[in-house]
Amino acid sequence: MSQAITQLKASADYIRQQYPYPIHLATILGSGLGDLAETIPNAVKIPYSQIPFFPSSSVAGHQGELCLGEVRPGIHIAFLKGRIHYYEGHGMDKILYPLRVLRLLEAQILLVTNAAGGVNPNFKAGDLMLIEDHINLMGTNPLIGENIDELGPRFPDMSDAYTQNLRELTLKRAAALSISLQRGVYCAMSGPSYETPAEIRMVRTLGADAVGMSTVPEVIAASHMGMQVLGISCITNPAAGVVTGHHLNHEEVLEAANQAKASFSRLVQAILAEIPVQTLTHQSPTH
Repeated sequence: MSQAITQLKASADYIRQQYPYPIHLATILGSGLGDLAETIPNAVKIPYSQIPFFPSSSVAGHQGELCLGEVRPGIHIAFLKGRIHYYEGHGMDKILYPLRVLRLLEAQILLVTNAAGGVNPNFKAGDLMLIEDHINLMGTNPLIGENIDELGPRFPDMSDAYTQNLRELTLKRAAALSISLQRGVYCAMSGPSYETPAEIRMVRTLGADAVGMSTVPEVIAASHMGMQVLGISCITNPAAGVVTGHHLNHEEVLEAANQAKASFSRLVQAILAEIPVQTLTHQSPTH
């Protein structure tokens, strides 16, 4: 057994001692969106710092806490309140670590959220965007290096990285709730500086509708582990150059996420209430 798997199992075992139920859904909450975890009654909360080998985030708006609970009878969810970013100086193994632990706890579906800049000129701050595909411009791939065979294959297929039936469910729920939901391609760049207007023109030419500094490594890792994925971006600001004279800052991102969180929470709760149970019955790769 590799050292990586040994450490992942140690983290999973500690969490299992605090919450002795299989985890069906893993949810990563982006900047300013952590309040969604508070909608789960009687949640068990574990600070990242208490979990063996677990990395911690240092970014404002990311609380660094694992919340576990029952989203509906017999269906258990784990919220990662705070993600680890590449720009913090962590290696990709650290960025992927929390998700890999949840996979060992039997999570089969990943709901990944983020705050993103709007590249599409038709997007406005506060919009929600269903991620249909992504472009990786982070300058690396999270699976570079020795493959962890216990988790997945050397060359994972990314043809359906964002699972079609979950996207269809999300569109139906948004329509039923009269929540406007944009659709588009998310482009990931390394950060931490915001993109230049020239870079935004480039990614728009490549087909991106939104841009951010996260999500893609986690989605690649989830696909590697055979997980289904649903991605939603909160558009918090126009990207550089989209609106003349507009300057970017992190406080604006958090404020816009706060304004959108009511619609975001309603939509996600409706999705979680209807994810088909048959998609939640698989076993983890090392179970």
